[in-house]
Amino acid sequence: MRPLVVLMTWILFLSAGCVRRGIRPGDPLVRKGDEIVVAGQWFHTGTRVVTWMDPGGYDAYRVERRFAEYAKSDWANTEQADKAVETPNRYGLRKDGLDGAMLERVRGGGWSLPELQERIDQFVIHFDASGTSRRCFEVLHDRRGLSVHFMLDLDGTIYQTLDLKERAWHATTANSRSVGIEIAQAGAFPVAQRRNLEPWYTNDGSGIRLTFPDWLKETGIATPGFVGRPARPEPIIGKVQDSELIQYDFTPQQYAALARLVATLNRALPKIRIDYPKDTEGKLVPRALSADQLRAHTGLLGHYHVQPGKVDPGPAFNWDWVVQEANRLKK
Repeated sequence: MRPLVVLMTWILFLSAGCVRRGIRPGDPLVRKGDEIVVAGQWFHTGTRVVTWMDPGGYDAYRVERRFAEYAKSDWANTEQADKAVETPNRYGLRKDGLDGAMLERVRGGGWSLPELQERIDQFVIHFDASGTSRRCFEVLHDRRGLSVHFMLDLDGTIYQTLDLKERAWHATTANSRSVGIEIAQAGAFPVAQRRNLEPWYTNDGSGIRLTFPDWLKETGIATPGFVGRPARPEPIIGKVQDSELIQYDFTPQQYAALARLVATLNRALPKIRIDYPKDTEGKLVPRALSADQLRAHTGLLGHYHVQPGKVDPGPAFNWDWVVQEANRLKK
């Protein structure tokens, strides 16, 4: 048998094998709607995820402002309209520690998963102080020229805005080695300023529920008719950065989704341990870590662990519940 005939016979044989296994050219890859993207690979979370590629998603790769008038949303108009947005890109390359050859390779062809797993070992948790993920993206992307990998809305919907291979701009010195998430919430305030919470929370006779200020015309919440309530009904008072703050808790839907995301990140990026900074007595450290402590820590962090001037995710954030539930889910 001539070589060309042999070659064609093998090609037909292999092709037939693919067809028998149910794979044909042009067949779509069916997604479940719970996947996150890490170095171009999909990982299931078991909770609702909307990526930047999906309808209703938020795309941090785009140069134009998402919520500006479309005809005036391009970079030329953005540069004139808002000086706080200094560059068309709202993210960068995880370039710290890369030699010249690897830098050239990943800047053009991307990261392999094993390479990324060696470099990401922190997960920084923020509250967005915007109230909803829609508003959060508008503030970060359109007005401040910043980014974050994930946003977690009040109803538990997770929005991924960038592949985790990208260096999002959310936590200064931790950006190169971390993944970041902004959790939708009004935030925490000094106790003397507790009235700042009133536009966001009301008692409807069945308990405390989330409301929205009059100026927030569109919430963008994906669940029709969603009624959000804090996981614990009473406001929480506690110290962060040695300041006494008051804050309502996050919603049960947010906690449930976050625990699944933490468990997923631990499996996809195993250096992100399911644990938070603790003192010698095993208690949460509620303030910024020293440079040496931050360098040594792998796992979950609050924004306030990274920067002294920050207080998110606030005194109400239930670290222990998230850690325990994420550990249960990953088994």
